[in-house]
Amino acid sequence: MLASGTDAAGTGFDLPGAQRSRRPSDRPPASAPRPRKQTVTATPRSTTRPLDGQGVPAARTAPPQGPDAGEAVVPQGPAHHDGAHDEGADEVLPDVGASWTTAQRVRLILTLGVLVALGPLTIDMYLPALPNIGEQLLATQAQAQLTLTGLLGGLALGQLVLGPLSDRFGRRKVLLSGVATHAVASVLCSLAPTIEFLTAARVLQGVASAASAVVALAVVRDLFSGIAAARTLSRLTLVMGAAPIVAPTLGGFLLVHTSWRGVFVTLAGFAVVLLLVAAKLLPETLPPERRRHGGAASVVRTYGSLLKDRRFVGLVLVAGLAFSIMFAYISGSTFVLQDVYGLSQQQYALAFGSGAVLLIGATQLNPVLAERFHPVRVMQAGLTSALVLTATLLVLVATETGGLFGLLVPLWLTLGSIGFVLPNGPALALTRHGRAAGTAAAVLGCTQFGIGALAAPIVGLVGGGAVGMVAVMVGAATLAVTVLMVVVQPKVLDDRTPRRVAAAAA
Repeated sequence: MLASGTDAAGTGFDLPGAQRSRRPSDRPPASAPRPRKQTVTATPRSTTRPLDGQGVPAARTAPPQGPDAGEAVVPQGPAHHDGAHDEGADEVLPDVGASWTTAQRVRLILTLGVLVALGPLTIDMYLPALPNIGEQLLATQAQAQLTLTGLLGGLALGQLVLGPLSDRFGRRKVLLSGVATHAVASVLCSLAPTIEFLTAARVLQGVASAASAVVALAVVRDLFSGIAAARTLSRLTLVMGAAPIVAPTLGGFLLVHTSWRGVFVTLAGFAVVLLLVAAKLLPETLPPERRRHGGAASVVRTYGSLLKDRRFVGLVLVAGLAFSIMFAYISGSTFVLQDVYGLSQQQYALAFGSGAVLLIGATQLNPVLAERFHPVRVMQAGLTSALVLTATLLVLVATETGGLFGLLVPLWLTLGSIGFVLPNGPALALTRHGRAAGTAAAVLGCTQFGIGALAAPIVGLVGGGAVGMVAVMVGAATLAVTVLMVVVQPKVLDDRTPRRVAAAAA
């Protein structure tokens, strides 16, 4: 046991596993009352409940946490009950991060942010080179877009495996292995002799990138829940959101001085740097006593329990469809803006980055709105706005009205609307299943990148032009709004949680 209360990796974070040794010397005196495990029965909703450490009204007070104290079983975060019981949701674990200092939180967010940025950099950095890749490897536009689809597919499927592994073996081991594999896959991409080899290497690159994506979400859920998780994810998006701005610009700069192969060499070097950063700074947030054990049958049962939770599934689908709106834009914009509207690689990078600025701005406004309105209501407003904007844009591009700015401005505003969905959907979904955070994050990530992977080739199949790209975005927005209203049912969740909540701890 570490006397300082830090984690075993020496990262300086106060973590739950660092002070829970079972040695007799650590136990409270015999005369001290032994805390009991508390269970909660359903009670009528009260509007006068005290606030917990994250600013969310608490139905019960958790017992003190000591070496022998059992963890309280308390109601699930902001997504509450369908009557007496919220079917499928498990108990909320105490928010370990609530006791952290501001410096510790900032350090964690910066560390996770640069790690999660590996995925967006891998996706976006080579986008300006897609037309050149097709020309040099004698591939069609659809074949070139399959390199993006392969990456997203690897990201999706990789999380289904790596999520449960992180629940069993801890977060650090899975993350470090994934980042190391990413470096190797990037080198293979740089050496690709054919489009088929490049696509296969991109799949491996995607599987490796899944480690940072799934572990980051699981770490946030290990430490926070509910509104606090949404706030943390919003701040994390600020850090990782710089990647879509920097990546195409950096890719365009590299293409001036080298070929598309140099882009992948740069990604390999970045992965090596991240490996060193993670080894030094990332704490292990899942102590041994909270890890899940068992073989494949246990993993299947865990996935089954998640899929039986209707609102979890609904929130995951909404998050995935919101991702598909963004990925339809990502996969189609390269050809639309460069081939149709004649932008150079550098001009495309500037236009792409401008949209990312609005996306980041919305995610940073999200915590302010979440303090006044239920997150599901903020998400509903964002999706409705995205649907209206994309439908309007479809009319504009179909009638060839407005020119380049008639295309870009609605696209940028749509990305801003999606910024109100991306933090809230995952936060509400993960809050419902804290004891299987890695597996829940895997389902979430697989759905997001899986649906995104489907959006990319669909854009190519319907023609690859502006009309096809926007039509896919309209379809995804329509489905997202439908799932939110029919499956998630915002009114039910909102009726169980006050519209206004106190500010989460800074």
